Amino acid sequence: MNQDSNLSITADDEMRTEYDFSGGVRGKYYEAYQQATNVVVLEPDMAEIFRDSASVNEALRSLVKLAKSIVEKSDSEDKLNKI
Repeated sequence: MNQDSNLSITADDEMRTEYDFSGGVRGKYYEAYQQATNVVVLEPDMAEIFRDSASVNEALRSLVKLAKSIVEKSDSEDKLNKI
């Protein structure tokens, strides 16, 4: 354990007797969890702006909407230029 850690292991840290993991399987859901999660780590400057996943999702949705509108505008201009 890290010397700087405020945690310490004592005899009080024993697992309670009512917890029974004897039939447990290590890593049972590991593969499914790896495929079902999408964790993105923000760099510190972005983490200051986007404090939670809701703000990141809102910004990304706005960016996608803007990008689609630019592509649609470009496509319609291309069609007009062909006439």
